[in-house]
Amino acid sequence: MQIHDLPFPDPGVPDARSGPRFLWWLFRNQLGGQLKSLAWGLLHFASVASLPFCVGVAVQAAADRSGGRLALAGGLMALACVGNAVGDTFLHRTAVTNWITAAARVQQLLGRKAAVLGSVLTRRVAAGEVVAVSTGDVEKIGWFVEALSRFTAAAVTVVAVTVGLLVYQPALGVVVAAGLPVLALAVLPLLPKATRRADVQREKAGRATELASDTVAGLRVLRGIGGEDLFLDRYRRASQEVRHAAVRSARMWSLIAAVQVLLPGLLLITVVWYGVRLALDGRIAVGELVTVYSSVMLLTYPLRHFTEIAMAYSFSRPSARRAARVLSLERATDTVGTRAAETPAGDLYDPETGLCAPSGSLTAVVCGDPDAAGRLAERLGGHAAQEGTSGVREGTSVLLGGVPLDELPLDSARAAVLVQDKDPVLLSGTLRELLDVPASGAVDPRAALEAAQCQDVLAALVQGSLGAEDPMDARITERGRSLSGGQRQRLALARSLVTDPEVLVLDEPTSAVDSHTEARIAQGVRGLRAGRTTVVFTSSPLLLDRADRVVFLHEGTVAAVGGHRELVRTEPRYRAVVTRETEEETAQAAALHAGEGDGGPRVDEVPHGLEELDRLDDVEELEELQEIEETA
Repeated sequence: MQIHDLPFPDPGVPDARSGPRFLWWLFRNQLGGQLKSLAWGLLHFASVASLPFCVGVAVQAAADRSGGRLALAGGLMALACVGNAVGDTFLHRTAVTNWITAAARVQQLLGRKAAVLGSVLTRRVAAGEVVAVSTGDVEKIGWFVEALSRFTAAAVTVVAVTVGLLVYQPALGVVVAAGLPVLALAVLPLLPKATRRADVQREKAGRATELASDTVAGLRVLRGIGGEDLFLDRYRRASQEVRHAAVRSARMWSLIAAVQVLLPGLLLITVVWYGVRLALDGRIAVGELVTVYSSVMLLTYPLRHFTEIAMAYSFSRPSARRAARVLSLERATDTVGTRAAETPAGDLYDPETGLCAPSGSLTAVVCGDPDAAGRLAERLGGHAAQEGTSGVREGTSVLLGGVPLDELPLDSARAAVLVQDKDPVLLSGTLRELLDVPASGAVDPRAALEAAQCQDVLAALVQGSLGAEDPMDARITERGRSLSGGQRQRLALARSLVTDPEVLVLDEPTSAVDSHTEARIAQGVRGLRAGRTTVVFTSSPLLLDRADRVVFLHEGTVAAVGGHRELVRTEPRYRAVVTRETEEETAQAAALHAGEGDGGPRVDEVPHGLEELDRLDDVEELEELQEIEETA
């Protein structure tokens, strides 16, 4: 696999039982690239290791005044230099290819796992950890995979040169053979402590980054309450902690670097001192001494790869463990399904709660617990893999037209039912790219934008994008940070409307917009989704009043079904959720509804849920007046 061939058609099925097993799986899946890197590495290191022999032959030829051997030494040295240049060039090329392809494979695996698990992923693993795995950890895993082949070539070269020195000059070869293992293993006791300090630094840096991100995201709120100085002090303290941790980590790595310089220097001094004594005694020739000295000096270069592989493994092992943890997560239901791929149609029914959304209608669902509403919304889309403490799937599948969603292939289930959660994400790019999603083609993007009341959003995007005359070419910043919460919410709603799924599930789609805009959105969604099944989780009276039917859930089951105005008058628990009544007001309303009292409620005892109906009438009258003005 080459870089230009990425992404992989199939990244494979990883061995995620542990971090080391995952690293070994990556190595086996890149065996071809590793062998290429090993071959070029052997050429490179062999060329480097042969230079001392060429120098020794040249020195001895000069001492013996032999022109032929001097010419031979020059030719061998030129050949070694060519091999060194070619080997180093292609070693770097293949090693970087291994790094990038390994990182790309891991990222594809993580992306596939996130797509399969959906929102369940962040309920099992912290979102910050998922981000860390897909960014920094991927790089460290790629580093180890890339360094492995270079280390292997370096190790083979060191062993070969050591054996060669033992044969070429046994007296000095024994000294080198005894000293090289010490050089290779000297830094290993220092690496665990250095790795721990580096981990502390990364952890503190991650906290500081998270604090900065949260501060930027909530900057408008902070300015409103005067909390900028407080958060600035917090970030200043966090950044100082990162600095102190970085200094501690740097001290440890500087000690390792000092050891890497000191010990090879001591070995060279020992070889020179002992070699000079042997030369003075006439036991070795000058050329042999130069050869051994040059070999030891150049061996410090491949020896550095022993330290590098130890560092790479120390850093990549916890990264691989975190990646394996994410990749080992599984859905409670099979993604392939037991039925053939199809897009069913019909009523959407949840046997667990008794919720039924008739086909082609707009059904509003009221639930007093927002978290429970979010879980039910995901369940209706087949996203939630709810598991008990034993890890066994609990409950029964949601049915669409009598077909269990859990038995469909995952792609078919998600094509049939689209769920928009309460915190949708907008990716950076143009508005055209944002709305370029898998869709039926029956809904025009501009019609979806109009239904979601995005006129002011389009104007804001054009104003903030230089040279964008067409709103569809206007750019959206990362996560839509340049827009208000209500504007982001409406763009996300327009994107969902463009897809035109058989069933659209919306979780609080208008919680961040004003009441007048909310009423227009309710009318626009109702008109655009005519003939399609739409389920809206909301407690907004403006949306509830325009639904074909309202379902009230209490303690996880359907407690009442009917129209909004009817439920406000007849169901105290529903009225308490929709109108935010206090417990005292709810009890009073229940008593009035049950006929208790002294013959009828006084004016000040009328439940203010009925006042909400008057407000709905006022909104309708205001809309009629505006329509008359627009017509005039």
